[in-house]
Amino acid sequence: MTPILVFDIETIPDCAGIRRLHDLPADLPDSDVAEVAFQKRRVQSGGASDFLPAHLQRVVVISCVLRNDEGIRIFSIGEPEADEAAAIQRFFDGINKYAPQLVTWNGRSFDLPVLVNRGLIHGVAAACFWNTEDDNKYNNYINRFHDRHCDLMDVLSIYGGRGAPLDELARLAGLPGKLGVGGGAVWESWLGGGIEAIRNYCEADTVNTYLLYLRFQLMRCSYTPERYQSELALLRGTLEKRAEPHWREFLSLWK
Repeated sequence: MTPILVFDIETIPDCAGIRRLHDLPADLPDSDVAEVAFQKRRVQSGGASDFLPAHLQRVVVISCVLRNDEGIRIFSIGEPEADEAAAIQRFFDGINKYAPQLVTWNGRSFDLPVLVNRGLIHGVAAACFWNTEDDNKYNNYINRFHDRHCDLMDVLSIYGGRGAPLDELARLAGLPGKLGVGGGAVWESWLGGGIEAIRNYCEADTVNTYLLYLRFQLMRCSYTPERYQSELALLRGTLEKRAEPHWREFLSLWK
C-alpha cells in the first residue's frame, strides 16, 4: 500500500528571530518579545488579528500518524528531544523515505507554509517534497489540486474557502474532537513549561484528522465498508495498547 502520513504541527513565536528583526534587547523576556510581534501584527491587520506569519512561527512539535504495510505508528517529533531544525529535517527525511500520501487539516494554508519557511531558514533538505519532475509532474505535493497532499479541510470545502473547524466536524461525526490546551493556548502553555500537554493536544488532533480521512475514503468509495471497519479496528487496537492518559480519554470519547 502507499503509506499514509497524517500530520499536524504546533508552533510558538520565534522570539530569537523577532529580537533580531526588531533589534530588541537580549534580556527582554520572551513573553514581552512576542507581545511586540503581536502588536505589530495587530497594526498590520487593522486590529483584526495578531496571528503571526509563517516565517515567525517556531515549530515545537510535529505529530504524525503513519499507516503503512507494517501497521500504524503514532508519534511526535520536536521539543524536548530535538531542536527545530532537527525536527523539521526528520519530518522531510520521512517524506524522502516513504514518499507517502500526505493528509492534513488546513495544512496547505498553515502547516506546510510554516515547515517550508522554517526549513528554508535552517537549511533543511527536502528533495522528495519539492519534486515536480517526471512521474511527479502531474501528481506532486505542491499543486493544490493534486492528490499527494490531501488538505482535508480544503477538499471538503470543495476548494471554496474556509472549511469547517476540525473540532466541530469531528464531534459531529462521533469522534473525540480536540483534547487539552487548544490551539489558542499553546503559547501560554509553553511559557508555563507545558510541552507535554502541547504534544498530547497535537497528537489527538492528528488522530482526529486520520479518522475523518478514513470516513472520507469511505464516502468517496475508495474504501469498502469492510475495509473502513478494518482500519478503525486497527487504529483502536493501536490506541488501546498505549498507556498515556490522553489516549485513555480519547478512547472514552470515541463513539
